[in-house]
Amino acid sequence: MKTTHFILALCFVNFSALFAQENTSDKSRVGIKGGYNLAAVSFDGDGETDQRHGFHIGLYGESFVSDNFAIQPEIMFSQQGYVINNGNSKFTQKLNYINIPLMFKAYPADNFFFEIGPQAGFAVTHKEEYSGTFFNSSEEYDPKKFDWGMNFGAGLKSNSGISIGVRYHLGLGDLYEENKTFNRVWQFSLGIDF
Repeated sequence: MKTTHFILALCFVNFSALFAQENTSDKSRVGIKGGYNLAAVSFDGDGETDQRHGFHIGLYGESFVSDNFAIQPEIMFSQQGYVINNGNSKFTQKLNYINIPLMFKAYPADNFFFEIGPQAGFAVTHKEEYSGTFFNSSEEYDPKKFDWGMNFGAGLKSNSGISIGVRYHLGLGDLYEENKTFNRVWQFSLGIDF
């Protein structure tokens, strides 16, 4: 229950920041972004699984606190999960999240930025797919609903408000009860200011 309250509060803060952007600075903008995901998980520190291909899409608000620094709250739908290949067999864990990043951005040059920030995520659906001879089960796994971690990224943003970026999500919340299993996601994005 505390997790749900935390997520709702973070959503409220992000939405408030998103829709209050125009009052803060002439360089503050609201926009939409989306792109391609390469998602995997790290199991017990023994390396990562194969990657699940997916996408992300959502809204952001970028508010400059100075000429070179901005805060960017976001709310994103993100396809995540992982794939395990074993010879001719394949297991795919499909996890879909509503993620709420809060990014701190630095612009060392006019059109180039670095970003870092925390992210909370809420798993909205999960599905397991089995194929081949080894993975012939229909067992369902029950991942935790809440995920959190840190994002690191960089990108380019034109004066017209079109941006491209790459971001790495380092999950810090256990995906399952029993194992040390953490989300790892590469995101490649295109953003457009309204």
